[in-house]
Amino acid sequence: MAGPKPLWVDSHCHLFAAEGNTDEVLRRAHDAGVAWVMCPGIDLETSLQARRLSLEHRDMVMWAAGLHPHDAVRWSDEEARLTALIAEADAIGECGLDYYRDLSPRPLQREVFRRQLQLAGDLDKPIIVHCRDAFADVYEDVAAADLGERVVLHSWTGGPKWTKRFDALGVTFSFAGMVTYPTAETVRLAVAVAPPQRSMVETDTPYLSPQPHRSSANEPAFVPITGAQVAEIWDLDLAETARLTAATAQRVFRFGGV
Repeated sequence: MAGPKPLWVDSHCHLFAAEGNTDEVLRRAHDAGVAWVMCPGIDLETSLQARRLSLEHRDMVMWAAGLHPHDAVRWSDEEARLTALIAEADAIGECGLDYYRDLSPRPLQREVFRRQLQLAGDLDKPIIVHCRDAFADVYEDVAAADLGERVVLHSWTGGPKWTKRFDALGVTFSFAGMVTYPTAETVRLAVAVAPPQRSMVETDTPYLSPQPHRSSANEPAFVPITGAQVAEIWDLDLAETARLTAATAQRVFRFGGV
């Protein structure tokens, strides 16, 4: 007889950008075994949208407020309202550094990232970190903040060397659908050395759809596919991988205030 379906947590989905009706998206997620999701904003407008969705679906949606590095140039205009939202939110983010697209000047990206790290420490909130081609500077700023597992490295793509270095800081890793891509061996090597007791899985909806759905928009219902790949790398069964990653999400984000 088959056991109960494993319960997963999608630790990062931009639910406000998902295709289709939100109720239907969340129903499909629930039917796929997703217990709850974290919805981070990327600026003031989307942080407000994340807040609204969480208020409407509090039994399944947590939310975060923050400013993405692409839009760091908007910090001076949005700081006051974002800071007020951050004080109310479940977490801070998505924020961090992106030296791949360089859509905001790097010094300003770091200033804004450091400010949000400071808020995370002052308010005792988890912070969701975007890191693309900026491993050394993210490491330096995260190490200085000394927030431990409350730092979530979202859609982590660092190889084993950087994974081990960040692991020594006690951070939390979150892996997205890229782990299923044939060309993403570096990400799979990162999963292999990441601590299962401080790792999560995510979709990054509507981006980074896992391999069977590459031609369509991502959604929270697909997170078990990523989880299955992570389970294979860790040589654990699905139920144990779901339990471990969901327990980390519960501990870091304190779903339900627990």
